[in-house]
Amino acid sequence: MSKQIGDVILDVKNISLSFGGVKALTDISFNVREHEVRAIIGPNGAGKSSMLNCVNGVYRPQQGAITFKGQTFSHMDSHQVATMGIGRTFQNLALFKGMSVIDNIMTGRNLRIRSNLFLQALRIGPAQREEEQHREFVEHIIDFLEIQAFRKTPVGQLPYGLQKRVDLGRALAMEPQLLLLDEPMAGMNVEEKQDMSRFVLDVNEEFGTTIVLIEHDMGVVMDISDRVVVLDYGRKIGDGTPDEVRTNEEVISAYLGTGH
Repeated sequence: MSKQIGDVILDVKNISLSFGGVKALTDISFNVREHEVRAIIGPNGAGKSSMLNCVNGVYRPQQGAITFKGQTFSHMDSHQVATMGIGRTFQNLALFKGMSVIDNIMTGRNLRIRSNLFLQALRIGPAQREEEQHREFVEHIIDFLEIQAFRKTPVGQLPYGLQKRVDLGRALAMEPQLLLLDEPMAGMNVEEKQDMSRFVLDVNEEFGTTIVLIEHDMGVVMDISDRVVVLDYGRKIGDGTPDEVRTNEEVISAYLGTGH
């Protein structure tokens, strides 16, 4: 059964970004449709993470606009991005290593907590009921990601592959409509990559989350993506289905020309 790809949820138009005299991105345009897995690929230094950083408000592009769910911005603000429904995982894990798995994932619920800090601290009345509901949601994510056995374990004690899973869980706790994954499989062995690929597809299917991911493993990209955009030295050199991109001469030479 093929899944239903919806309308455009994210539209990136003519984004250019420079740091000093160095151009990180030049006139990049692409879109993301609801419910798809959209990959951004390219050799090292192609501008992939810079592109994600423009989408989630970490960088301000000098030119271009980003439209999310029909609203257009010349630049996004990180808090605004999160409240609008864009979640993000990072290449370098930013987890709280001394905190348990469940408490790390709970931090992803912060945006959804309505009761004031005083009531939260006392854990009374509405605040207690609200916390119970949030914990229930987090437990569902823990079950979904198959990390029940580590619920109370400090994250710093977990192997790297499981830490990456906790990072994904924390992003899912925000209930994002659009999830940006920055190299979710970097540093993983074959088995861990297979697990993470399965979870990415399950998130896409079961939560209905639209996914944009940066990934270096071309096998993974070709297996799980609906469409692929290819960057090289900050320029777009390819855009289409995995099959279209695989046979694109410019893409082939960019990869072969940089030792990939």
